[in-house]
Amino acid sequence: MVSIRCKMIVRSELDKLDLDYGIVELGEVDVRDDITIQQRESLKIELLKSGLELMDDKKSILIEKIKVVIIELVHYSDEFPKENFSELLPRKLHYDYTYLANLFSEVTGISISQYIIAHKIERVKELLLYDELNLTQISYLMNYSSVAHLSNQFKKVTGLTPSYFKKLKLKRNKNLDDV
Repeated sequence: MVSIRCKMIVRSELDKLDLDYGIVELGEVDVRDDITIQQRESLKIELLKSGLELMDDKKSILIEKIKVVIIELVHYSDEFPKENFSELLPRKLHYDYTYLANLFSEVTGISISQYIIAHKIERVKELLLYDELNLTQISYLMNYSSVAHLSNQFKKVTGLTPSYFKKLKLKRNKNLDDV
């Protein structure tokens, strides 16, 4: 999982700086020592090399936590949650959903539901290309109410139907094999 790799990187960098820390969780680290400006800058540089960002702003940190929860649930869990994200996010992040939703849209310019839909469609694309599940199975797995609902949302986001998307990718892959 992505978060496990990130936690390992963060711990490794904190160890290199000989900083005493406790919890390394979803976008948060409990550093017990007073951190110098030089240590902070070194940590920031090393984390950036690994594609991670050191953030101070509590709002930005909360936005990242929302994104990580959504990405992990959509892309890396074995089963898409049956629980609504409006119930799930407050339970995981310990904030009121209205606050989370308003903050998210204020900072990112899109709603949490638009962000979720974008990631669900990306996951559907992956599943279509793996070619292990049919569209009915994918719609069930991704907790869509019907294949029609999935197809409509897919077309709205990508401009293509799921079957046409799959056909295009298969044709493209076949053409690459012929080269």
